[in-house]
Amino acid sequence: VCIQNLPVVLALDRAGIVGEDGRTHQGMFDLAYLRCLPNMVVMAPKDENELRRMLFTAVAHDGPTAVRYPRGAGLGVPLDLDPEPLAIGQAEVLAVGEDVGLIALGSMVPAAVEAAELLGLHGVNAGVINARFVKPLDEAAILEAAARYPRLFTIEEHVVAGGFGSAVLELLAARGALQGTRVTPIGLADAFIEHGPQGGLRRAAGLDAAGIVRAVARTYPELDIQGAL
Repeated sequence: VCIQNLPVVLALDRAGIVGEDGRTHQGMFDLAYLRCLPNMVVMAPKDENELRRMLFTAVAHDGPTAVRYPRGAGLGVPLDLDPEPLAIGQAEVLAVGEDVGLIALGSMVPAAVEAAELLGLHGVNAGVINARFVKPLDEAAILEAAARYPRLFTIEEHVVAGGFGSAVLELLAARGALQGTRVTPIGLADAFIEHGPQGGLRRAAGLDAAGIVRAVARTYPELDIQGAL
């Protein structure tokens, strides 16, 4: 498919933690083996409306695409009556901050938005970017974030090894943009995830708003955020 650059759409259901489906079904490795394929476009929506727009984008694209989306219900957001395709490789800036940049992918975007609100209560001004695309990355948005924020966090419901955070680090290293910012990938550890409720497994993995805040707090030892959670 990729060699011939065929217009094939891969719809990746159960991306990320799937909970009661068990450890054989956890969708935690797909980004690593898809983003290394030439011609492949890889994207993940923050909600059900963006999923519809990504499917329109994939069908309209003259080449291979993969859309990953999680198990479970949508968030209940309003749906566009006439969904428009997205510009391929373009992220969405949801909030601009000064201290910390949270670059979140797919299902982690709502958690990142909530985490930014919690951080604000502790005097940390956080910006949030909805990455949308793992391949191609929005290079301009990521480089701008690296120049703006002294601390950057990538957040994904996928193993850290070879995932979205790795792609961001590769980009920043290639552009010589790592000197002024500290980049911390937040994702799943190098281990299989057992059976259990989705929410509980995400909390255990630090992939909820409180977990993101704790990860940020570890880079701000002067703040007593840990105890507040």
